[in-house]
Amino acid sequence: MNQLASLFKSNMRKNGMIIALVFIMVLFQILTGGILFRSMNVNNLILQNAYVLILATGMLLCILTGNIDLSVGSVVAFVGAVGAIMMVDWGMPVGLTIFLALLIGIAIGAFHGYFIAYMRIPAFIVTLAGMLIWRGLTMVILNGQTKAPFEKSFQALAAGYLPGREIRIGQFNTLAIVLGLAVSIIFIVSLLKSRRDKVKYNFEVPPFWAELMKIALIVLAINALAFSLANYNGVPIVLILLAFLILLYTFITQKTIFGRHIYALGGNEKAAMLSGVKTQRVMFLVYTNMGLLSALAGIVVAGRLNAATPKAGVNFELDAIASCFIGGASASGGIGTIMGAIIGGLVMGVLNNGMSIMGVGVDWQQAIKGLVLLLAVVFDVSTKKKGLGN
Repeated sequence: MNQLASLFKSNMRKNGMIIALVFIMVLFQILTGGILFRSMNVNNLILQNAYVLILATGMLLCILTGNIDLSVGSVVAFVGAVGAIMMVDWGMPVGLTIFLALLIGIAIGAFHGYFIAYMRIPAFIVTLAGMLIWRGLTMVILNGQTKAPFEKSFQALAAGYLPGREIRIGQFNTLAIVLGLAVSIIFIVSLLKSRRDKVKYNFEVPPFWAELMKIALIVLAINALAFSLANYNGVPIVLILLAFLILLYTFITQKTIFGRHIYALGGNEKAAMLSGVKTQRVMFLVYTNMGLLSALAGIVVAGRLNAATPKAGVNFELDAIASCFIGGASASGGIGTIMGAIIGGLVMGVLNNGMSIMGVGVDWQQAIKGLVLLLAVVFDVSTKKKGLGN
């Protein structure tokens, strides 16, 4: 019994937000009369929240350094506007437009990063200035008007699907089912290998039955998503993009020297400098990366809307920051994971979607999301304190 109680407390501390996400999803499934988990709505959840998850991935790195980036929503709008001018007014090819848009995002991130890292101006001030600069320039170059439409190939990145939708097993898309099974196998093999390596080096591991239960639940979730997508239009291209980003940035933060330097910088900058970490370069690269991902989110948003508008990206920075903090990141830096930020983004997405289906007004939605953010942080802080106390 003591072992079970200890395991339960440990899982609550480590997986509290996953449990909260499952609870919120089940609650809205009931409150919406079963609409939340319908195939079309699951598909919409992915498409609607792709930009939040992309921005949250980059924002987490900023928060790990103990800072935030307030400019990302304006950068999303600016990059979308520049891309629209390139394609609609100048007739540039889609591939070249996307490449140049990403370069612009990198340049904007480097611009912010230079002032933050080398001029030692607080990130809050630099990115607040960036928020005003890029929003103003967006309105200038669009002249207050919406610019559209775009080519189908540009829209496909945000709203398209992998080819082969006509290949089906009954009513289900074959490719979606195969991908779900493949991801399940890869996940099982990697988790068991990780457990074996930990045992080999005498690290503490949970009981095998608990590991099997974890595997079963996650595999069930993966295949439920796969079958839901298979029952609609198949696998969205943006979902593949998100999966790639999650894997890439998880690897960077957990398996690379640069990732360890980011955590060290956020944990104690002076100690990191004394340990040989080039803190200025790390900070510069973190904000340059944020510019790149903001540009990518701008391309996704413009592609999904099939238009560039002066008001695109409003409050996107708040959604990204909230996703990271809901997912367990610390405002003081040095604590947080990519998967935590993604889970936080999904919590925000399910809240938005569920309340919209229920017809909750935008004013009440804002209030409820703010309350959820506060409760999530309170829950995270309290469980960590109990963990330290034990």
